[in-house]
Amino acid sequence: MEATQTADQHGHQDRLGTLAVGAIGVVFGDIGTSPLYSLKESFIGHHPLAVDRAHIFGVLSLVFWTMMLVVTIKYVFIILRADNKGEGGSLALLALIQRKLGETRWTPWIVALGVIATALFYGDAIITPAVSVLSAVEGLATVQGSLSQLVLPISIVILIGLFAIQSHGTARVGKLFGPVMIFYFIVIAVLGVVGIAKSPDILWALNPWYALHFFTLDPLLAFLALGSVVLAVTGAEALYADMGHFGRKAIMVSWLYIAFPCLMLNYLGQSALLLSSPASVENPFFLLAPEWARLPLVILATAATVIASQAVISGAFSVTQQAVQLGFLPRLRILHTSAKAAGQIYVPLANWLLLVMVILLVLGFRSSSNLAAAYGIAVTGTMFITACMLGVLTFAVWKWPPVLAGLVTGGFLLIDGLYFASNVTKIPDGGWFPLLVAAIVFVLLTTWATGRKLVRARLHEGAMPIEIFIQSAGHSVQRVGGTAVFLASTDDIPPALLHNLKHNKVLHERVIILTVAIEQVPHVAPEQRAEVKPLGQGFYRTILHYGFMDEIDIPLALHALGDAAGEKFKAMETSYFLARQTLIASSRPGMAIWREKLFAWMVRNAESAMEFFKLPTNRVVELGSQVEI
Repeated sequence: MEATQTADQHGHQDRLGTLAVGAIGVVFGDIGTSPLYSLKESFIGHHPLAVDRAHIFGVLSLVFWTMMLVVTIKYVFIILRADNKGEGGSLALLALIQRKLGETRWTPWIVALGVIATALFYGDAIITPAVSVLSAVEGLATVQGSLSQLVLPISIVILIGLFAIQSHGTARVGKLFGPVMIFYFIVIAVLGVVGIAKSPDILWALNPWYALHFFTLDPLLAFLALGSVVLAVTGAEALYADMGHFGRKAIMVSWLYIAFPCLMLNYLGQSALLLSSPASVENPFFLLAPEWARLPLVILATAATVIASQAVISGAFSVTQQAVQLGFLPRLRILHTSAKAAGQIYVPLANWLLLVMVILLVLGFRSSSNLAAAYGIAVTGTMFITACMLGVLTFAVWKWPPVLAGLVTGGFLLIDGLYFASNVTKIPDGGWFPLLVAAIVFVLLTTWATGRKLVRARLHEGAMPIEIFIQSAGHSVQRVGGTAVFLASTDDIPPALLHNLKHNKVLHERVIILTVAIEQVPHVAPEQRAEVKPLGQGFYRTILHYGFMDEIDIPLALHALGDAAGEKFKAMETSYFLARQTLIASSRPGMAIWREKLFAWMVRNAESAMEFFKLPTNRVVELGSQVEI
């Protein structure tokens, strides 16, 4: 018995170790590459600081306590506990809160917060590849000054190559991510230790007194410096967003025992270098290395930034899939690049839009310093919203004692609010870009969600209840052999069924009125997938339940029903009837005319239901109608 338990423990530890290595490669790529630019930007960014002992100690103390409070305590110890059946991220958190609380007067505000956080994420997803790759390739200037002319073209080539390989999937390359990032973390830690050895007194900067002294020394500059200091924790949201892939324990182990110590050693080493050589502030990350090691370090850092960018791109694909499933985006083409890993997906539209925006950013801002001004506001905005949703969690879902919930929520709102306010000052210098992207995405998400509600309401106005339809048409209409599946978004008779009866004047022997319901959980077990209710006279009401991260395959789900709906489904005797609505913008109460036209355009350009639901092309019949919204 003891031997079996020991074997199980070893197996669990081996699996945890594997997951922890994988997490280092995917989850910590973004925050792991922050030392490339965050300390430098604190001193020579848009609000320069004197490179002296007081400011070096003050900035380093702020970096350490920001990583301790925001990443370690807020995300690792608290937020990671808010998992939605194992999944994390803004939309998963939103779905968790909605599922736990149901409909309340606060629901619209909570939904708005989740949608804004999602919109800000897309701004972050555009900036991260640009600033990360640029900051790494800029290290070439520390190898030889003349190489600085090659920074832009090399960065653009790397970025194009990165986005071009997405359609092939990242499963094979992903296996290298963990070992490469571990090697990267070891290298930056060793460089940090070498730097600390030259000025060991830099360790005193971990004392929070130096951060407070910075504020008493120069309150305005210290407040403005927060906008650059927060760059040290960019990617903290990834800890939560990628929880479903690796689990809370693996991410916690990776952060506490590898990422956090290595990052702090490097920041300490860079700061020690600045104490002895203030001129190194131009690029302390690369100048910390001896001259012979700088070119290999540039190559290693570039590989690390490509990995960081890959994690953000994969995250954008996952968020897009969740937004489609939860009804915030129209159906999009989503391809699965791995037969084994369900999370390995590729969204062509998102991929190429991201590439275009990233290239425009690189050409427009031209340096990582210019881009750093645009970077912080998306990150701090998302963190602030997460703190707001944490308040809902602690008070209403977890039901902590009010005093404890108030102290925790209030503390994080204060910290994240200060960082966000500091970054607001950088809006004219580039912070406008992620806000513009977020505003556009927010309009698209809310327009689609509101438009769908309007369409359902308009269709319901002239709809006929199922029971009345069956009583009136079940016996009086000629029946033909086979099965007809009609997709329905409500409990009323689907428009396609009415049109089929009106024009063809027949009904099939078996009629399935089918609804695909997306639940507020990531995955629904196969045995809980289908709900079938016989209505009499060959009619069956069927609901297929899916999680917001499940792949929808209607024929496969119907085949799994067996004879629950009368008899087994035969592929060549089953026809699928879809309704295609042509939307007409009108002055009826609903949305502004321009948003109704935008919604109609989104409907026209959505992926066809046939492909999205995996319906066989030779068994689908589409029937059109016009709907005023």
